[in-house]
Amino acid sequence: MKVVYEDNHLLIVSKAVGEIVQGDKTGDEPLVDTLKRYLKVKYNKPGNVFLGLTHRLDRPVAGLVIFAKTSKALSRVNKMIKDGKLEKTYRAIVEKLPPKPSDTLTDFLLKNEKQNKSYVVQPGSKKAKEAKLSYRLLAKGRNYHLLEVDLHTGRHHQIRCQLANMGCIIKGDLKYGAKRSNKDGGISLLAYKLRFEHPVTHEMLTVYADLEGVDPLFGELSQGID
Repeated sequence: MKVVYEDNHLLIVSKAVGEIVQGDKTGDEPLVDTLKRYLKVKYNKPGNVFLGLTHRLDRPVAGLVIFAKTSKALSRVNKMIKDGKLEKTYRAIVEKLPPKPSDTLTDFLLKNEKQNKSYVVQPGSKKAKEAKLSYRLLAKGRNYHLLEVDLHTGRHHQIRCQLANMGCIIKGDLKYGAKRSNKDGGISLLAYKLRFEHPVTHEMLTVYADLEGVDPLFGELSQGID
């Protein structure tokens, strides 16, 4: 975990593969607790530290997560997300080239709670939710390729499921059909960039994930792009 932005209202970190954002049945310490301790020590705060989680990121995924240090910031960021005013850009390393260099995918996803997995189903299916994303091919490699993905909705395992359904399985994502696992147990999906209006100061913020510690292919395939 690395802090990439911090002020009086927000704390944005680039989480590592394997870190959990919120507590789960594993009992491992969640990132929110780690960061509360960080704030308590850094600012010598007495008593409990307030830190609100605005969104989640799957355990095997690395990248950016926004936390709110005040209740005002929390409510405003939550509304921003609900209104679709927080731009989220991901990068994914996939096993096959997409059928088109760029496209917008619209599918209906159904979550299987027991499997913790989502499936593409027919429109109108009971409990299915519409999922929409746009992608573009950034770089071609010998065995893997780099896509940039902009999310337009926030569904369970949306990018993993929609890309796999298109035939572009994310490297290391065994759950959605990858050939083999990654050495670190994660998948090659990175929450790469966030762009939004600061909830209090109203300045436009653009932050990028830390590439240290992620799949080295992100760096190799990104050469000459950024």
